Amino acid sequence: MFRPKFISFDCYGTMINFIMGPTAREIFSDRVAPSLMDSFIDSFRAYRLDEVLGAWKPFFDVIDNSIDRACRKHGISYEMRDIEALYAAVPTWQPHADVPGPLGRIAEEYPLVILSNSMVDLIPHSARNIGVPFHAVLTAEEAGAYKPLMKPFEYMLDRLGCGPEDMMHVSSSPRYDLMTAHDLGFGAKIFVDRGHEPPTDRYGFTRIEDFSELPALLGL
Repeated sequence: MFRPKFISFDCYGTMINFIMGPTAREIFSDRVAPSLMDSFIDSFRAYRLDEVLGAWKPFFDVIDNSIDRACRKHGISYEMRDIEALYAAVPTWQPHADVPGPLGRIAEEYPLVILSNSMVDLIPHSARNIGVPFHAVLTAEEAGAYKPLMKPFEYMLDRLGCGPEDMMHVSSSPRYDLMTAHDLGFGAKIFVDRGHEPPTDRYGFTRIEDFSELPALLGL
């Protein structure tokens, strides 16, 4: 059984219930027809990924640019207060119900690390909402790049002083996290299948449905 030196976790979507889409639905409900809302939210999601693949920018700008592009595509108006409301909502989001119990059990035996596409002003709130001790909490802002680029993972490995073969990485996103962890040679990759993305079996992931299955993978 693989015993990693550290276990790293994506935060939003994996541990925190990432409700950016539902929040945008509520904010834009007065401007987007119900029949078009799914398409608008899909565009917002796709543009967020495209925005993080370029040069690093603050997450506020990622949201701003993504909303601007989605609104232009669909002929919808927006105001800066819409962007401010989306950004301000992030620190209030809570963990998935399956996370705190199993994660607290694992934290007694392994040092846990957050590697998040977040900002230093946002992530302390989210880590506190999860409610378990973390050895390190690292952000895209500190790394100067967003996942799925390799730079944030390399930044984490440098900070921890270990190689990728010593790490287990846990995420609900193959696209943002696990494909990159595979390419870098992480010792284990755990896919928490929350239905965000289509599953794949081509990158050596171990698939679980929720965090209740994670302790057994670590012999706990």
